[in-house]
Amino acid sequence: MEGIEHVRPEEIEKRSFEIIGKELYERGISIPIEQEMITKRVIHTTADFDYAKTLTFSKNSPKILKDLFYHGADIVTDTNMALAGINKKVLERFGGVAHCYMAEEEVARLAEERGITRAAISMEKAAQIRKPVVFVIGNAPTALIRLYEMIQEGSWRPAFIIGVPVGFVNVEAAKELIQKTNVPSIVNVGRKGGSNVAAAICNAVLYGIR
Repeated sequence: MEGIEHVRPEEIEKRSFEIIGKELYERGISIPIEQEMITKRVIHTTADFDYAKTLTFSKNSPKILKDLFYHGADIVTDTNMALAGINKKVLERFGGVAHCYMAEEEVARLAEERGITRAAISMEKAAQIRKPVVFVIGNAPTALIRLYEMIQEGSWRPAFIIGVPVGFVNVEAAKELIQKTNVPSIVNVGRKGGSNVAAAICNAVLYGIR
């Protein structure tokens, strides 16, 4: 059929990354080597080249995140969709476990009693984990806001924050709050993001661990 490129199933991802690399070059976009695979995997997931310009990385954040996963850090997500998208087999190989508390009855009850979101309550629950925690936020800006409040209170400090919620209400402001902290982070500025983007960032780093 005209216009159809015949590619073997096992070669599709490789071919996709070749196309992404070619288009980045044609657009005159150069990505620092330590950020390259993360950015390319997000583009691969979304088919959106804007991420080459809007993904922001704190100093040495790709290496810090890789080291955290290698030494068994846990993940806490704000959606079961992000949880499903993360390659948990690779994470568990290094001793890490992925969690999402959003559907728990206790979380729903406390959120209703206090008049705040389940995402905010989930962040508080995650603070009880007695090992380094990587927060993977793709949907709820209130999760980022609560993390910021906890950091400012000095009661607890996350090991790392992936802050890529999507939407219109408080999304951009919440991302900016995380960038003001000294916590290592990967944040997508602007309204774009999502659970698929959050999972893609994790997987890009997990697949790079040798």
